Amino acid sequence: MRILHTSDWHIGRTFHGHSTLDALSAVLSTLVDQVRENAVDVVVVAGDVFDSAAPAAACYPVLTRTLASLVDGGARVVVTSGNHDSAARLGFQSALLRDEITIVTDPATVGTPITLADEHGPVHFYGIPYLEPAIVRHLWQGVELRSQAQTMAHAFDLVRADRAERGGRAVVAAHCFAAGVDSTPGVEREIRQGGLDVVPLPTFDGPDYVALGHIHGRQQLSDRVRYAGAPLHYSFGEAGKPRGSWLVDLDAQGLAAVTWLDLPVPRPLATLRAPLGDLLDDERFAAYEGHWVRAEYTDSTPQPDPMRRLQERFPRCATVAHLPAAARVDDGVGYAERVRAARNDSEVIDAFLAHVREGEGASEAERALIRDVLDARRVEEARS
Repeated sequence: MRILHTSDWHIGRTFHGHSTLDALSAVLSTLVDQVRENAVDVVVVAGDVFDSAAPAAACYPVLTRTLASLVDGGARVVVTSGNHDSAARLGFQSALLRDEITIVTDPATVGTPITLADEHGPVHFYGIPYLEPAIVRHLWQGVELRSQAQTMAHAFDLVRADRAERGGRAVVAAHCFAAGVDSTPGVEREIRQGGLDVVPLPTFDGPDYVALGHIHGRQQLSDRVRYAGAPLHYSFGEAGKPRGSWLVDLDAQGLAAVTWLDLPVPRPLATLRAPLGDLLDDERFAAYEGHWVRAEYTDSTPQPDPMRRLQERFPRCATVAHLPAAARVDDGVGYAERVRAARNDSEVIDAFLAHVREGEGASEAERALIRDVLDARRVEEARS
């Protein structure tokens, strides 16, 4: 049996205020093509189908169109809900879909598989929706479920017990933060509290393959336990990380092979750091004019209207940060002391500029302009 492991579609998520629906639709269309080209039998989507519990109306057609296309391409589809999804809304959607599509959102079904078969016999697909300990502990009386780690351990105990009775091969889809992963700060909105909700790797023992979701970058925790990551880049911290899915082959004994399938990146991400003038004019940045750009300009003082000016060269400049190359040196002299020490109006202005610019006074060109203005003022005063 051939399985495609994907996750974290986050339908409806924006990128610095820009819609990603069109880009995601194009990437998911490529994923559908890969399912056809590789004769995939089952597609597993391991949570975070939507980006929010209340998706906008435009998000639903993206999901239904993609799921229908996967089935038309010859695959069965198993979807689980993640921490971003509303289990109720996603579960309601499942009743409207084809028989070849199963959406698992009910925690009470943990340990009850969707069983499919190939020439070697049955393969049991166990969907584990995101399990919030405080919400699901009433389902399993007498079991201590205070953390994500305890809750996931209990869910896998149920899976192992059921599989022991049924026999055959087993695949699990779950959504959690596993120990040993390399997450992107600020991207995976944490579903853990301190270290209590990090799920230890031995928790996943037993199944032939464990398809995990929640981490946006490709991760391999063992031959059998992997994250596919998100199909799009949703943060500049993800720049350069591959996008794609795992192609998993099972034979009569279990896991036979796992291959990575790349997905296209509709628009690359780049973080550019230089003085603003260089970002605006230097030819070495010409290659990034079509990228999503995070600009970090290193001028010692804030520059006027940097976003508008940068977007004239980089239309997809999404964020601008002022990060001076030289750190401010605090000489311990306050603004009032600087003003009192000034010997003339020009030095008073210089003291003010040094105060508001975090230590940098007037440049030579600014000093010349200040002198001209003060001289003109003196002439005007002398005439009056």
